[in-house]
This record gives sequence, structure tokens and C-alpha cells, in this order.
Amino acid sequence: MAEPQHVPVLLEESLNFLNVRPGGVVVDATLGFGGHSAAICRRLGPAGKLIAFDRDEQAMDLAKARLAVLAEELGAEMPQVEYVARPFSEIAEVIKPGELDGLLADFGVSSMQLDEAHRGFSFRSDGPLDMRMDTRSGLTAEQVVNQADEEDLANLIYEFGEERRSRRIARAIVRARPITTTAELARVVSAVAPPIKGEKIHPATKTFQALRIRVNDELGEIQSLLKSAGSLLKPGGRVVLISFHSLEDRLVKDSFRESARQGVLEILTKKPAVAKEQEALRNPRSRSAKLRAAEKV
Repeated sequence: MAEPQHVPVLLEESLNFLNVRPGGVVVDATLGFGGHSAAICRRLGPAGKLIAFDRDEQAMDLAKARLAVLAEELGAEMPQVEYVARPFSEIAEVIKPGELDGLLADFGVSSMQLDEAHRGFSFRSDGPLDMRMDTRSGLTAEQVVNQADEEDLANLIYEFGEERRSRRIARAIVRARPITTTAELARVVSAVAPPIKGEKIHPATKTFQALRIRVNDELGEIQSLLKSAGSLLKPGGRVVLISFHSLEDRLVKDSFRESARQGVLEILTKKPAVAKEQEALRNPRSRSAKLRAAEKV
């Protein structure tokens, strides 16, 4: 199997806002393929420590291999790395209050996950409807698609996919059941919700997004992280969060504003940082990324 290619989004901006210093303690809450983590390790130095979270075992194994290569390159300059195979919503169970100089999370699905058909995240190649980040537990997308009643399915697609045609799509899904693969689902959605003029995305994109968010409780995970973030940072410590759609970005923006009102965080990004033109051309996935950062008061 070829090594998956995963380009870390907004890498330069992430490092600048994190302000990683030698000897610091930094959490990468979404290790993925380790792109951000590798760059952080280069700045932490031998006295530093990186704590890397990911609930996707496959991603963690690949990232460990990548960082092992980096460790050989850096030798004695490599910081300590601790791997935590848990969802980032459980961060407060692992990290002590006031322990962190930096906390980074990139809420996007990695290109590695999208490219692997058997994971069921994408309709680009046919695969089973799974979509679980942690394949050891939880409902699959196939179970949601085939077991939810029509009204619940419509509400799910509307709320989490921000899809205005949700009722039409839910009705078509229920009529076509059982649906077991990503290609089947994409065909059913596309048949009743053709491309909207001016929209560049595939007609099934929003439905797939909604199912992925539901299967992985992504918004609940983010809310848990946001509740903990401020208390885990040292004074002057920074939190940097990268969102890929408005539901995530709204949670981050509202949480930062509330923390700023309470005098816990100072917001560093009045407007979110976005990909520069060169990055957007090189990595189309970065076009929808928005980075917000804040510092512990």
C-alpha cells in the first residue's frame, strides 16, 4: 500500500499562533498523519513534550511511524512524545489543569481517511457505509441510514449538513433502503437533489457530512474540548483550532467570545485566518479551513 499523502492545513499559521517554544508542553488533539505534530516537534527541542491524541488507531500507527523517522533525523533534539489513543473530548482526563503551553486541533477529516474506500467517508470510491473515526465502537453510517425514521433522517441532514433539500433526500433514502455502500447512497441523493447552479460541490456532499458528524458525535466532541481548553492552559498558553464548516466554526467563535467575556482567554484572531492563495491552489482542501486562536489570560 502506498504511503498516504496528507498535507497539514494552515501549517505556518498554526505554528505562528501556537508560538511553540523550546521546552514547552503542547497537545496536538488531532494527530492524524502527524503533519502538524512533526513541525511542532522540530520547535520543542529535547526538553519539550508533545502529547498527541487520536481515536483513529490506523491514523495513529501511521503517525507513529512518521514521527519515528523524524526522531532518527533529530536524534537528541527530539522532544518527548506521548500518544493517547482516545477522543480529544477526554482531554481533561489526561491533562492536568495549567499544564499546557499550547493546544492545537484540526477538526477536518484527513485526506488519508477520505482516500481509503473501506473507511466509507467518501463517495469518490465505492466502499461500505462506515464513517467511524474509531472503528472499535459506535453506530456505522449504514446503521443510521437504514434504521433512522424518515423525519429523524431529514432533521439530521438539515441540521448537520445544512442541506435545504433534506426532506426530499430523506424520503428517497427510506424508499431505497437497504443502502449499504457509499456509491449507492451518493446515487440515491443525486437522483433527487441534482447539483445547484453555482455550487461546485457534489450533490451528496452535505448528506455525507451530516452522517459523518452524527456517527462521530463531532460537535459534541468539539464542545467538550472547548469546555476544557481554557483550564488546561498555563497563563500565556495558546489554543489554536481549525474548522472546516460553519457549524464547527460557530462553536469555536461563540466559545472564545464567552471565555473572553469571562476574562479567561484573549482572542488573537478578530477574523479567522484562512489559506493563502498558494496553499489553496496546492491543497484544495485548505480552501474551507478557518483558524481561530486565543491566549490564556
